[in-house]
Amino acid sequence: MIGFMESSSQVADVFSAIADQTRRALLLRLAKDGERSVTELLEPFSISQPAVSKHLRILREVGLVRSRKEGRERLYEIEPVLLRDVFDWVSQFEKYWDDKLDALGEYLDKESSARKN
Repeated sequence: MIGFMESSSQVADVFSAIADQTRRALLLRLAKDGERSVTELLEPFSISQPAVSKHLRILREVGLVRSRKEGRERLYEIEPVLLRDVFDWVSQFEKYWDDKLDALGEYLDKESSARKN
């Protein structure tokens, strides 16, 4: 499951990085909107520019975003390769979710039928 180039500690760092709600929101924004500056990424948040920059630095250090300088601005872009390891790990629980949702559906169908009778 861990790719050839990634170490298990790098994958652990990815999980640690995405554990933070703000960092997940930044990743989602970059995935939806593409490359953005810190100023553009700051807009929907009620935190300071230095705080957003710190979150972006953490994401960059673990390899989830990359940055480049354009003039006086630094632009950030998602680097989704390591998110594949997260997907692979989470997908192991899909059967559990499907089983539980199927059981919930059956229960609700029985309850609905019982109420009609």
